[in-house]
Amino acid sequence: MPAEAIILAGGLGTRLRSVVSELPKSMAPVAGQPFLAYLLHFLETQGVRRVVLAVGYRKESICEFFGSRFGGLAVDYSIEDEPLGTGGAIRQAVNFAREAQLFVLNGDTFLRLDYAQFAAAAQRHPSVPLTVALRRVPDTSRYGAVLLSGGRIRGFTARGDAGPGLINGGCYVVHRDIFDRYPMPQKFSWEKDFLEARAEEIQPIAFECDAEFIDIGVPEALEQAQSVIPEWAGV
Repeated sequence: MPAEAIILAGGLGTRLRSVVSELPKSMAPVAGQPFLAYLLHFLETQGVRRVVLAVGYRKESICEFFGSRFGGLAVDYSIEDEPLGTGGAIRQAVNFAREAQLFVLNGDTFLRLDYAQFAAAAQRHPSVPLTVALRRVPDTSRYGAVLLSGGRIRGFTARGDAGPGLINGGCYVVHRDIFDRYPMPQKFSWEKDFLEARAEEIQPIAFECDAEFIDIGVPEALEQAQSVIPEWAGV
């Protein structure tokens, strides 16, 4: 199982400005601690030993809080001198990876995933460089739904289409050489320009789960996180 993870921690949190100002989204306070702290704690319980935080906006608040170690985790930083988009941030951060495979996570979502099972699903298909954790929800309109065929991801529907379905849970197993296989520019969106645009070409492995999930990107969800995240993270 990979013992290394990249976390996208540079989100602006524009929709949270009414309740969280002057902080990256991943540092939004949850029950007295940054949201990112709970995510790191949970990763440690799942066997991760090193994280690379992809940071940009207000990076000082993250670097000063977490330093070079957090609990039992070694912490490193991939620093954006200019906004690279989510894809560009991952592309830069994989240069800090030491393992052939690693986890990649959004820093503003929490999926209470069994990472050993997730990694095992990826390892059953060693030639496929990307595995995506999917979560079934009653309404996909906020996220867009994932389209599957034979356990592989073939595409995504547009946001706004209501109804039940599978959504991207914001957790991935990625081969370190993925951008050697599928070259991308320096700046791009991981979701739009890579996952959606190249889904048919890559056909990522789908890992379906029913784990608890929350995306703190809107004030209502951040309020809900105050009570559920400490329990989910085991803090």
